[in-house]
Amino acid sequence: MMKVAGEIVLGIDLGSTMTKVVAVDRAHRLISAVERPAPMRTGRDGEAVHDPGEVLAGVYDAVRESAEVCVRRGLAVRGLSFSAAMHTLLALGPSDDPLTPALSWADTRSADVARRLRANGGGTELHRATGTPVHPMSPMAKLAWFSVHEPELVRRTTRWCGLKDLVLLRFTGRLVTDLSCASGMGLMDLRNSRWHGPALDVAGVSGDRLPELVPPTEVLTLLPEPARALGLPAGLPVVAGAGDGPLANLAVGATVPGMAALSLGTSGALRVVRDRPGVDEQGRVFCYYLADGLWVLGGAVSNAGVVAQWAAESFGGADLADLLKEAAQVEPGAEGLIGLPHLLGERAPWWDPDARGALVGLRRGHGRAHLTRAMIEGVGQQLALVRDSVLAAGSAITAVRATGGALRSPLWAEVLAAALDMPLEITDDAAGSGFGAALLGWRALGALPSLPSATSEAGFRAHRTVMPDPVAARRMAATRHLTEQLYRVLREMPW
Repeated sequence: MMKVAGEIVLGIDLGSTMTKVVAVDRAHRLISAVERPAPMRTGRDGEAVHDPGEVLAGVYDAVRESAEVCVRRGLAVRGLSFSAAMHTLLALGPSDDPLTPALSWADTRSADVARRLRANGGGTELHRATGTPVHPMSPMAKLAWFSVHEPELVRRTTRWCGLKDLVLLRFTGRLVTDLSCASGMGLMDLRNSRWHGPALDVAGVSGDRLPELVPPTEVLTLLPEPARALGLPAGLPVVAGAGDGPLANLAVGATVPGMAALSLGTSGALRVVRDRPGVDEQGRVFCYYLADGLWVLGGAVSNAGVVAQWAAESFGGADLADLLKEAAQVEPGAEGLIGLPHLLGERAPWWDPDARGALVGLRRGHGRAHLTRAMIEGVGQQLALVRDSVLAAGSAITAVRATGGALRSPLWAEVLAAALDMPLEITDDAAGSGFGAALLGWRALGALPSLPSATSEAGFRAHRTVMPDPVAARRMAATRHLTEQLYRVLREMPW
């Protein structure tokens, strides 16, 4: 395809708390970014949901503003492409109107379902077959929960889908789920990219009540009515897109063997890309599809920046920046204090929503700076355990590209470099998964030969590289096995 000046793709990222629309040109330059809030509502018994109507309104508003920005700059919108937080689920009625809020990955009401499956051994088999851990985040577990607790709702439901699927339905008239988001539902067979019969049985749903499966690069067309509302031409290409985690790897150029992407915000994740599906024997990592035959292997941790926020709140409302500076003055190892940072349960590598946090080894001389550092080091240990699980699954890690707001703190960056015993190449990456969605869009529209070539051309640049401190790295490696042992001991406590 010949180069045409002045064209952009809009990458639309449906995040857990924010919808972001980024404009990216053919040279993979970020032109603009527009955000709208997408607040998550939490309630009793682990409820964590989004209002589909509110999210849709934010998407329309953000895309319309982005299109106006492009027009003012003399740029033509070549297409739309989507990213979305994975594991969302909602019910649709006969007229394809939502019957439920959109359950997010953070909704834990199906914890009992996941607990039973893991206890009877069936969870491990399902994890290996689908690549998705048996955990309350999984739509498979959510569907099984609905079957038990909301049978009347289930009877009235004609189809189930994810939040991105609903947006695509409104934009294009087709209800589809891309293979990337589908691979995070716990319902898709990794071997053939079709719905997995045993998982459907557990979920209590048939495949004909789920969306059509399509490749992430599937090109749909924008209907006239939404086109008018968005200020865009009818018939505009709309690329189905992929999950936010896999697209985060694409956004930072971590799509080649050995290159890991690490993200650190309130929660965190470490992922690598490879050309085959599969998880480790112990089921400690997930395996989700990206596109073009590439799979993402890794794990997300529920507790990252949240542990420092918790510490600041717990110590009389201490200023977070000041507290992190204090903790940075404490020697690595926090003078023997070990922190288990499982304030919100834990995902990788335990996939245990009941996991408890702890501070072990307290002495009179420990103060708030020691406690804060110990919890941050605990996060580093957890991500190192994810790294070890990725290695056990047969994927090497030779470099790490890291993004996330928490890494603006030197302490966080230094602890993670030491925990992984590897340099961290850190970028601001303000565009995030939306940038990855836009690159995927250009690939779907025929403007890129491959996804790895997209990221090499995008010219990832680290704004700083943090080297591991050898002493800190040795101390963390020497105590990592203790964090595993302490987790197992606490798991047996009769809470």
